[in-house]
Amino acid sequence: MSTNENGVIGTTERPHARTVAITAADRQYADLVSGLNQRYVATPESVRIATSTEQVVAIVQEAVDAGKRLSVRSSGHCYEDFVFNPEVQVVLDTSNLDDVHYDPRFNAIAVGSGATTLRTYQTTYPEWGVAVPAGFCYSVTMGGHVSGGAWGPLCRLHGLVVDHLYAVEVVVVDADGRAHAVVATRREDDPNRELWWAHTGGGGGNFGVATRYWFRSPGAKGRDPRGLLPQPPAELLVSAVSWPWAELTAGEFAALARNYADWHVENIGPDNPNRALISQLVLTHRSAGQIGMITLVDASAPDAEGMLEDYLRRINDGVSVATGALTVPMGELPPMPRFAAARRLPWLQAIRLLGTTNSTLNDPTLRAEYKSAYMRAGFPERQLAALHRHLTRDDIANPNVSVLLTSYGGRIGAVEPTATASAHRGAAFKLLWQAFWNDPADDDKHIAWARESYGEVYADTGGVPVPNEVTDGAYVNYPDIDLSDDRFNTSGVPWHDLYYKENYPRLQQVKHDWDPRNFFRHGQSVEPPRG
Repeated sequence: MSTNENGVIGTTERPHARTVAITAADRQYADLVSGLNQRYVATPESVRIATSTEQVVAIVQEAVDAGKRLSVRSSGHCYEDFVFNPEVQVVLDTSNLDDVHYDPRFNAIAVGSGATTLRTYQTTYPEWGVAVPAGFCYSVTMGGHVSGGAWGPLCRLHGLVVDHLYAVEVVVVDADGRAHAVVATRREDDPNRELWWAHTGGGGGNFGVATRYWFRSPGAKGRDPRGLLPQPPAELLVSAVSWPWAELTAGEFAALARNYADWHVENIGPDNPNRALISQLVLTHRSAGQIGMITLVDASAPDAEGMLEDYLRRINDGVSVATGALTVPMGELPPMPRFAAARRLPWLQAIRLLGTTNSTLNDPTLRAEYKSAYMRAGFPERQLAALHRHLTRDDIANPNVSVLLTSYGGRIGAVEPTATASAHRGAAFKLLWQAFWNDPADDDKHIAWARESYGEVYADTGGVPVPNEVTDGAYVNYPDIDLSDDRFNTSGVPWHDLYYKENYPRLQQVKHDWDPRNFFRHGQSVEPPRG
């Protein structure tokens, strides 16, 4: 299928093979009906594997005509059951839509929705010396990653991935039930522009099936791919340190988290020179033995070593315990004992190291629970006390339980909250609750830990991080169905305002215009406007 820059859809120049339909009678079925989180396993009538946009259109049309519930899988990383649930009858697998190339029609880098972040990096960086500022995890594919407003190791230097999104191809269903492909661009004169906007943070599974993205940074000049996207640092200064849980007092634990938060608040500005530094602090359960922190600094920044030393000194302020090597895995981060003293690595080598060396992401028995929060200001003391209390509980002895603090700010804040659907532009850092386990018998215990710890941390605002001067809502790419449940969210602020803030009514209008039959839906999909 051919498209031009104005979103006109042409006909394909050659026929495409019929789509593959996998049913329960096929040996590969079990590998295709669940994702990363093994709490969610579906039993669809079939899994349809698409290798082209034309095939996606045909599969969607068949589901519409038959009145069957369809969900879309690209990498299987959805944290909730939005893809794999009992209502789904057809799973559309787009993981083979993974081409990455320069497209002269759009003067942009085209990336299929099934391309993983690692494939994308390993294509754009070696060939052109540029990168889409996507995430850490090597196996996440771009389909839902981009549409949810993805962040990653380049975010403080270059903003979110959607800040460089030029166009998106989406298979939609109109009011007459006709499936067709549309290209929407960020051009102000594009009649499809609102559909582009909805894919800059509106979340996956809401408006249609994203099949391809085109990336070109605003203001990029010329037609050389080497000048169309950000150039990552040639080298990163990589540091990985830890603190032994057994030697930390409650006050020193609080100091680590407080110092991390305060540094990020103080260095939030889009032009702050410390935007060259990004860091992840992993507040593990004490059964892990260590609290860990990984820090990356653009090695070309003026006095990069001094910047790192100042940062580590600030994090350790008020902590008497000396840092040591990070010798145990922490959530999705690997052990990194060789980086207790910072080392320089070429950029792509560093990203591969962080993204591919933790066995957690390849564990076929993994079960998980997640929650998230954006923070605009430092932690109130009561929140620090709640974090410590729940990370030292004796009824949980799981080293794979943690709260991960990640950098935000920098160039993310250079974009207005309504310019894209990613509204949390004023956040300084972000939190991710992670609990990993393997035995289904332990589900209730770990889910309860996540609910209780999260609810107590945000008890002053109804158990959730409502947008205010301290907190700023939740991240749609870390979906949490509990935000929709008034047993756990007593704030009076609906789930969609936690994810989208003031952008939600505009997303509802896009839903009305581009998915009028509400064909694409899940447990927290954008709802059509009332009336």
